[in-house]
Amino acid sequence: MDFLMGTCNQSMDVKGRMSFPVKFREIMGERVIVTKGIDHCLLVFSPDAFGRLNDKFREMPLAQGRDIIRFFTGSAVEAEADKQGRILIPQTLRDWAGLEKEVSVMGLGDRCEIWDRAKLEERDKQLDEEALLTAIEGVGI
Repeated sequence: MDFLMGTCNQSMDVKGRMSFPVKFREIMGERVIVTKGIDHCLLVFSPDAFGRLNDKFREMPLAQGRDIIRFFTGSAVEAEADKQGRILIPQTLRDWAGLEKEVSVMGLGDRCEIWDRAKLEERDKQLDEEALLTAIEGVGI
């Protein structure tokens, strides 16, 4: 299985188009699914990975699953890379994530996250390394 990893800094134009990194397109394909992320970032999945995720949501009890399905699937859009390798992020998703001109695309195994670069840098500064270490030790690393 190919593994998405690393962070690429990109610029977004006024129309909401951004270059989606080649190394991620090579694994995910030219067509991806973009949706809201919990931390006010955007999540990017291959269509297959997004389908598997939705299958898991549908297995949940209705009371739990319906809001999750509404959040992730209700806001999801297909984005296909153009000849320049750019994908279009709709205004509603840009607003959700607070995306401005400078963005970061981060590979996280089976998905990517798209962050406003300044927000990601601020989040990194606030990272509690002790809590992270405790969590890592909890899984035996």
